[in-house]
Amino acid sequence: MKLLIISNMAHYLRDGQLVGHGPTAREISAMAALFDEITHIGCLYQGASPNLALPYTTDKLRFVGLPPAGGERFLDKLLILFYIPLYIATILRYLPRADVVHVRAPANIPLIALLLLSVVRRPKLRWLKYAGNWKPDVPDARSYRIQRWMLRRGWHRGQVTVNGQWLGDRSFVHGFLNPCLTEEEVMEGQVAARSKTMATPVRLILVGWMLRSKGVERALRVAALLRADGVAISLDLIGDGHERQELEALAASLGLDDCVTFHGWLARTDLAPFYTRAHLMLFPTNSEGWPKVISEAMAYGVVPLASAVSAIPQYLTEFQTGMAIPAEDIEAYAAAIRAYAADPARWQAESKRAVEAAARFTYAHFLQDVRALLDLPPT
Repeated sequence: MKLLIISNMAHYLRDGQLVGHGPTAREISAMAALFDEITHIGCLYQGASPNLALPYTTDKLRFVGLPPAGGERFLDKLLILFYIPLYIATILRYLPRADVVHVRAPANIPLIALLLLSVVRRPKLRWLKYAGNWKPDVPDARSYRIQRWMLRRGWHRGQVTVNGQWLGDRSFVHGFLNPCLTEEEVMEGQVAARSKTMATPVRLILVGWMLRSKGVERALRVAALLRADGVAISLDLIGDGHERQELEALAASLGLDDCVTFHGWLARTDLAPFYTRAHLMLFPTNSEGWPKVISEAMAYGVVPLASAVSAIPQYLTEFQTGMAIPAEDIEAYAAAIRAYAADPARWQAESKRAVEAAARFTYAHFLQDVRALLDLPPT
């Protein structure tokens, strides 16, 4: 069978080799086990690739690169109009050749794909993934609201997968776990977690974009509160973004230079030592679906403290590990860390449950779910 993927995923050429957003490249490479051919329509960026980017690990994939458009500036948004005819023509060229189409929303090119799927007939097998917050508590980007509205209407005539389980959704909307772990990584994490104990300093980790909207400033202020209370901590910040320098300056102004380290983006293979050392993951973001980095960290016995948004409270309650805390409640994050530090037995029990739950986020489980979702024949 032939699979067509339509996304806004960022790709680059690194020394002549195609690389893409690492977590997604790993997920798509795993999907190759279910299909004979994969064509991926995505964005090709110029310039240096981030360390986070990885090559695909399958020879079944053909990449169709489109110029990216959109951004914060008005002129960047206007550029979308210029590229729309190219986006439409490319999607229409490849849709009839596929047996299955997989659209990864929300983003600009997937929005156009959703519109086209409401009028074209081929292919019949359709899988639409919404990767963000399916039912946000506060308004988010207008294009996101439009795409959720379209997905709920069912004009696309496909199956929709989202983060979490939500009352009131139609039968074609399914809660789906985001895969991020190989069987080998699960075993590696289990071994690492066996010897971990709660001790001082309490080791905290945050992995993601270095942006205030992703909760990095809040994490720094949590660290400052703990330091003021005499709690010995360390905080590893892994990721990058255009606000990184401002956040580094904030850390210095809070007197955190000796306990907070900005590492930039690291390759997936370089994250394991940080997960192995960490006790708690901080993720006080404004909005999210279910961050894959939480699952990755849990595999190594890291207990998550994350925002009470989207599916995060559902999953942490189900897994019986960590806490979902209002994103802006810095005092509550600090109090939670103090509580775990004061009760090593509680942390140990939740660390063990985190490891057990992480085994559900393997690519093997994911492929079983995709096969059932699309009713694919055995390979």
